[in-house]
Amino acid sequence: MIELSPTQATAVSHWFTAGPPGTKALAEHALPPGAGRWWADRPVAPRAVAVACADHLLLRGEPTALAPLALAPFAAHYVQAPARFLPLLGCAFDGLVPWERMGYVHRVPVLPPRPPRGVTVRRLTPSDTPAVAALGPESAWIHASWGGPAGLTASGHGWAAFDRHRVLALACTYFRGSTYEDVACLTVPEHRRQHLALACVAALRQDIAARGHTPSWTCSRDNRPSRLLAWTAGFRLEHEYVHYRTGRPARPVAGLAA
Repeated sequence: MIELSPTQATAVSHWFTAGPPGTKALAEHALPPGAGRWWADRPVAPRAVAVACADHLLLRGEPTALAPLALAPFAAHYVQAPARFLPLLGCAFDGLVPWERMGYVHRVPVLPPRPPRGVTVRRLTPSDTPAVAALGPESAWIHASWGGPAGLTASGHGWAAFDRHRVLALACTYFRGSTYEDVACLTVPEHRRQHLALACVAALRQDIAARGHTPSWTCSRDNRPSRLLAWTAGFRLEHEYVHYRTGRPARPVAGLAA
């Protein structure tokens, strides 16, 4: 596939306007330079378009316009695509695992909980970059859509619960769209069950509303703690869908691991 310039990507961005909240937010978040990457089978009048951000991928158009090898760069991605792309994806990778997902939209006002004594919930700033990086590689997914800890802390779209200079919980806009902002959050394991993530989500939700946007939330059907947190924070189920985790490319490709 051919990578599109920001101007070319904007010209085909309408392909994703009819999607659910999280999907539309992902596509719009990937438009600014550096946030994500847009691809197509050809730069003018494309027949198939792909949008990649962090480890997520959207596919639209006609799968017959692509060869399986064209999808090789998207190994180890979570793919949302119409069912007609499944045969192509099955040929492109040595594994394709379906994940049932649930999409929520914020509907019910909820009072934010009071954080424990000594804990402060506030917006992230660039000076918090070392504290976010200190969460470690297992938490790197939370800032992947912003290009890393520095991108998230500079974005103004993250809130965290701090014990002095240590991050105990964090909530951020993972994908920012013009209407919806898809929310992500985490809590360090030893500080769970203290409503810290709920406090961060509540602060972020107010921030999103002040921007005139609507918070959305996506998680796996099997992730009961995430579903419970979403409900407690005032999110309500909007739709259900399936995305697919891709394996390795089905055939070795130059420049990629076999």
